[in-house]
Amino acid sequence: MKDKRILYVSSEVVPYLAENEVSLMSYDVPKMVNDQGGQIRIFMPRYGNINERRHQLHEVIRLSGMNLVVNDLDMPLIIKVASIPKERIQVYFIDNDEYFKRKATFTDEEGVMYPDNDERAIFFAKGVVETVKKLNWVPDIIHVHGWMAAMLPIYLKHYYKNEALFSETKIVTSVYSQSFEGVLDVEMINKVKFDGVPDEAIVDLETPDYEHIMKATIMHSDAVIIASENLSPSLTKFIESSGKPFLPFAPKDKFAEAYTNFYKNEVL
Repeated sequence: MKDKRILYVSSEVVPYLAENEVSLMSYDVPKMVNDQGGQIRIFMPRYGNINERRHQLHEVIRLSGMNLVVNDLDMPLIIKVASIPKERIQVYFIDNDEYFKRKATFTDEEGVMYPDNDERAIFFAKGVVETVKKLNWVPDIIHVHGWMAAMLPIYLKHYYKNEALFSETKIVTSVYSQSFEGVLDVEMINKVKFDGVPDEAIVDLETPDYEHIMKATIMHSDAVIIASENLSPSLTKFIESSGKPFLPFAPKDKFAEAYTNFYKNEVL
């Protein structure tokens, strides 16, 4: 993977958030490519429960200051950056006071999903693309992890379809087992349509639960990785019948070889 450019976009990454399947793989996979001489960038949301002082986040003024429109409202984009100690891996954080200041990731103290999680996902997707454009950094692959990053493939294939920067970029989505119950805001589909995404492309978002969101993401990806051993049979079947190149689940001790071969032989 020497000199290949891979952009990792994730809902959660260690060491900034607690360890779980998504946050661990969102660290392990970039580290693997970094160790192989690839060029990587990681993007994640700057949730309010990330300790900025401990992790030495600082704002990048030249990248901040743009307004992104979400559901007809202007939302200021703030970009922060930090480095993972010892790894020389740079992590970019997408921030906005309205969406990411609260002191938790996806739910309040009672475990109730935030009502604007759909808008947070849209803002995150747009924020990543706009920042990468400003960096003028052309990724060979964009690898998406976690549902908060799931709008990115949809926006790249429609809203940003004429961006020359991404004309050769391939999108890989890792699909994990269900990570939230219930549905996001039922108006989500209309907020995405507001950005000119055609109805037929996002029919799955009519029911914005975890499975339907991931189905919409899979359909807008160039390749798919089954990242959980216990992925639901319905999502597994959907991936297998999608016509997309896909990688079956690879356990932790075997993922490095499996992912590298998949990148090289099925994606690039």
